[in-house]
Amino acid sequence: MSFPKLLAALACALSLWVAMPSHADDAGGLRAAIGVERARAPAPHYPRAAFEPSRALQSVRLSPDGRHVAYLRQRGDQRSVWLLPTAGGVARQLLARTEADELLWSRDGRWLFVKARRSLLSLSIEGGSGVRITLDNPRAVIRVDPSQPAAVVLRERVRTSTGERWPVVRRDAHGRRTLLRDDDRFVHDVALDAQGKLVALLRFDGDHDALYRVDAAGGLRELARWNVIREQATLLAATPQGDLFLDGDTGGNFRRVLRVDRDGVLHTVHADPRGEADLDQVVLDPATQLPAVVSYRSTVAATYGLGAAQAQVAAIGKRFPGRDIGIGIGDGPDAYWLVSERASTLRDARWHLYDPRSGRIRRILEQDAEAAQPLPEAALARKLPFAYRASDGMLVRGFLLLPPGKDPARVPLVAFVHGGPINHFRADDYEGIAQLLANRGYAVFESNFRGSTGHGRDYALAPHGDYGNGRVQQDIVEGTRWLLAHGVGDPQRVGITGHSFGGYSTLLGVTFQPELFKVGVAGAPPADFGWSMRWLHEFGNQGARPDRSLAASMRLLGLDVDDPASYAHLRAQSPLANAGKLRRPLLLLAGGEDRTVPIREVISYAAVLRHLGKDVSLYVEADGGHSPSEPLPREAYVYLMETMLHRYLGGARPDAPSPKLRDYLKPSLRVVSNDVDFLPKR
Repeated sequence: MSFPKLLAALACALSLWVAMPSHADDAGGLRAAIGVERARAPAPHYPRAAFEPSRALQSVRLSPDGRHVAYLRQRGDQRSVWLLPTAGGVARQLLARTEADELLWSRDGRWLFVKARRSLLSLSIEGGSGVRITLDNPRAVIRVDPSQPAAVVLRERVRTSTGERWPVVRRDAHGRRTLLRDDDRFVHDVALDAQGKLVALLRFDGDHDALYRVDAAGGLRELARWNVIREQATLLAATPQGDLFLDGDTGGNFRRVLRVDRDGVLHTVHADPRGEADLDQVVLDPATQLPAVVSYRSTVAATYGLGAAQAQVAAIGKRFPGRDIGIGIGDGPDAYWLVSERASTLRDARWHLYDPRSGRIRRILEQDAEAAQPLPEAALARKLPFAYRASDGMLVRGFLLLPPGKDPARVPLVAFVHGGPINHFRADDYEGIAQLLANRGYAVFESNFRGSTGHGRDYALAPHGDYGNGRVQQDIVEGTRWLLAHGVGDPQRVGITGHSFGGYSTLLGVTFQPELFKVGVAGAPPADFGWSMRWLHEFGNQGARPDRSLAASMRLLGLDVDDPASYAHLRAQSPLANAGKLRRPLLLLAGGEDRTVPIREVISYAAVLRHLGKDVSLYVEADGGHSPSEPLPREAYVYLMETMLHRYLGGARPDAPSPKLRDYLKPSLRVVSNDVDFLPKR
């Protein structure tokens, strides 16, 4: 069967699947999709580096007038700023070197704000000089000012003898500073009118968030308040009539587009038509500053237009069936729109220009993307969504990736657990590790266990603090068993892996479910989740969050580490307290400068296991953070994972490490199991 026919067959299977009632699990739909995957041609073996996201193009942004596309281009270690005219012609370089990770357009389309972690540079697209603004906190940039030709709204942090204050200021492209508000509370977001006056703000008020209208004298009138995590909102825009638009879940279960009228009454503007996903992204019309495009990304990715944009967005969607599309709108009837195309089988996004007048679509930036040598989609695993019933009756979501052309009952199965736990796997996200494992012959199970985001507030809060060897872990275990019962995976060759919270789940799996999981690979794993959460709050990189919301968030998740009973429960069920029960081989991967999970916790756990005579290996990236960020440490991470899984589950043998990788690994492997040869002789 040809690749286009296979795509059509898969689309048909998925369309039938999506139509299934939400009260049933997805055994039938999964069976149909598996049949399509099994009929595909087997994929060639690709080198590890081929699965590495290229980062060749980053922060691709359309100007408000639709005349230019700006982007960050990465070549080796050098990142630069480029500008492409949408009417045609070649791109030109605006800035040869930058450490920025985000580009923001001014309202007039004549300036770019180039944002790095601690600085903001204004850059004229016509070649004029701008200014560099030092940012005194990582969350300093609130938004581009929609009321001014070229300005941004910033949040400053001022420490005083009695605490700290949070001035909200405007900085224009030439550096001029205008104070908009001086507040003693952390201001999350603001809305401005056409004259640049502050008309609304959202701030953290001790133990909750609150939305206020701001009068001409700076006085505040509270419109709504909500608990952190339990309800969330972001200000989108203010209309001349005094309405406020929000992205939030207040007053309901799912995040959606909301409108608050002048009387403070809340109205839903748009919610997921399928009734299962949180709002993921909102795009504002550059002319009206009102919501124009909305996207939902959980079980499936779907994008819709609002108002005048509805027909155009629908037309674009028909051109990219089965894809996750993002849309940037240009202002004016002759302005181009920017379309991003993503899929779980696309390592790097594809970029297109859409002409609303003719309906024509033209691909752009293709040469930059192709320079990174993307893998052919025909060789990559499709991400198959499904749902399964947990033992308590709750419907749990997940995804399955299968090696093309293989009998799914005869391949090893790996449970791949996401971090967070406030996070989730998305339908059309490309995940390099999952794709590499599928290429090596593994079936990969991704569980969006209860506690995951993207499926509404009730789903995210469903664990009620049971993050030990309890309900959350059961969702992962039961999903793995559900797949085995439906003919996916060899029951004698099942492993578990993950990073951060996923690493913690891995430790739980090999400790408490050794009859199921035969091996574990855990990245940056907390060995005692309660202790780790307390440390993170008091000393870690999130403990100093200026809105002081981390403790409140943890309490709402049932993780109140100041509560003796909650702390004792997590402690009693921790992998550290139950280290003596570990009976399966385990590989630990960690960063020496991790400020989320301290390295001492991982090393201490490894030492306890070694003292007990357990089969454990430990790799430490000496100067690494919470996750490996550079190419060589990332390759080391996946090579060690490949080696461990090959040894105990029988997947494809990993490619031998290069001399450079061998030299890097030698001092980084602190503890090595006698049964695993991580550095085979050449």
